[in-house]
Amino acid sequence: MGITLAKGQGLTLEKAENNLSLVTIGLGWDIAEQKKGFLGGLFGGQTAEYDLDVIAFLCDANGKVQNLGRDASGHPTLNNSDVIFFNNLKHPSGHIWLTGDNRTGAGDGDDEQIIVKLNSLSPTYHKIVFIVQIYEGNKNKQHFGQVQNAFIRAVDASGKEMVRFNLSGQGQYEQQRSLLFAELVRENSGWKFNAIGSSSDSDNFVEWLKQYV
Repeated sequence: MGITLAKGQGLTLEKAENNLSLVTIGLGWDIAEQKKGFLGGLFGGQTAEYDLDVIAFLCDANGKVQNLGRDASGHPTLNNSDVIFFNNLKHPSGHIWLTGDNRTGAGDGDDEQIIVKLNSLSPTYHKIVFIVQIYEGNKNKQHFGQVQNAFIRAVDASGKEMVRFNLSGQGQYEQQRSLLFAELVRENSGWKFNAIGSSSDSDNFVEWLKQYV
């Protein structure tokens, strides 16, 4: 088990102590059982799935996303861009990718993973920002106050968990539908993992992206 951080804390992942050639950023969560009452149990419909998505922004030395995958007219498409998400699973460099989409949070371990070759990542990238959103959270009346045991962790190429940040038990996430969960910042000796935990009531990561362009 790696070092567990509290909100606002950070930890340097030293190259000399960890194999950063292939790092897994894992996200896990469970859904708290909703109390429906007697009539709700008889007549209530099935609860909609909670689809939590993890997104990564690759930022330059100024903390900005430069490549938004613009089309011929100059409009951003996010295809083949520096934003890794469910419609752009793999970065053009091949050094960072999203493994898939878990729509229930069922089971133990990571529910979603982003894999990044930190040692191979171009030096033009100084920061990787990790956002988590509840897809269609507003439509389905879902929020992070209903999510429990949520975590983000970093595991090195040898399978060693280096660090994790647990979100559970923090009441400020009621009615919040997206989070700036954590970030990795390049340092001379490796990368620093910062536990952020900033939240928004928006269920769309593009609202976060606007702060990085």
